This record gives sequence, structure tokens and C-alpha cells, in this order.
Amino acid sequence: MNTEREYWKAGNMLYPVPAVMISCQRPGETPNIITIAWAGTVCSDPAMLSVSVRRERYSYDIIKETGEFVVNLTTKELTRAADYCGVKSGRDMDKFSVLHLTPSVSKTVDAPGIAESPVSLECRVKQIMELGSHDMFLAEVTAVSVNPDYLDEDGKFHLNELGLVAYSHGEYFTLGEKIGKFGYSVQKKK
Repeated sequence: MNTEREYWKAGNMLYPVPAVMISCQRPGETPNIITIAWAGTVCSDPAMLSVSVRRERYSYDIIKETGEFVVNLTTKELTRAADYCGVKSGRDMDKFSVLHLTPSVSKTVDAPGIAESPVSLECRVKQIMELGSHDMFLAEVTAVSVNPDYLDEDGKFHLNELGLVAYSHGEYFTLGEKIGKFGYSVQKKK
């Protein structure tokens, strides 16, 4: 193995990342969807996550003003819609309507989820951090809803079998082969 390293200009190469669809809505207005790849878990208790959004994006002001949004996990079947929502602006169209997606009623926030998504995480903004090209919305997860179409006959939810999508260096991928589980490296052999 080559132990020498080649150095490039500093950049974000922390890939893969989830490609999620964020739904948001001002009271009395049409809901919007923006696709975000800069999203991640930041705390388990309380459950918190972050999403980073450019200030010029249409959804930025909606999230900032309302203080809430819904993170919808993206599957292989939703990838085209996710890509579309990442390159088209809600200023110009109703993305739910154009993409034939269904807004789902949320329990703890006024923004809808996306019914076709297997998992929707309702979020309330706790802090906004101005970072540079993006501002980060640090948010508490206030509820999680699961589309019952993704439950098996025993009511079990098999999240890792849903064809979830990751984004890596400008491309979308479905999650692949399971290669281990948490703690397997120290697990006692039977």
C-alpha cells in the first residue's frame, strides 16, 4: 500500500451522505420540498439532527420563519423526485403537484410530510448557525411517522431493506450489501 498522500484544495469529501427530501410550509401557502444532502444526526437524547441550506434557496426563508420542517427519507423509487426537488425552485411551482407526491398530515408541526416516503421526521428548529455558503438548522425531532406500506405482516419495519438512497460526489446510490453490525468486531464467537 502506498503510504504517501496527495493533497488537494480543502473541500468536503465526507461521503456518502443521505439524500433527504425536506418538506416545509408557511401557514396558508403551498408546501414545498427541497432536497438536502448536508443532513445528519447530532444527538440521540433528545433526538436532534441538522440540515444545512443555502440562504438563497426558497425553502431557507420558510424554515427560518416557521421554525419547523419534515425530513423525509428517500428511496430508489423517489430518487428522480429528490433530484428534481434539488434543482428546481418552489418559487416557480408546486413540487408536490408536479411530482404527484402526497402531503401527509404531521402530528407535531404544521409542515406536511411526504406520504410516499417510508419515514418522516418532524423537526422543530432550536438554533441556526451561520456557517458560510450554508446556514445549519439544528433541530429537535419531535415525532417520527412510518408509512404502514413498509411494515411486514407482523408489523416489523425493515428500514435497511427499503432501498434508501445516499449521495456521493454528485451521484445517487442505493445502500448495498450488509457487511457487519454495530459491535461485530468485538463480539464473542459462538
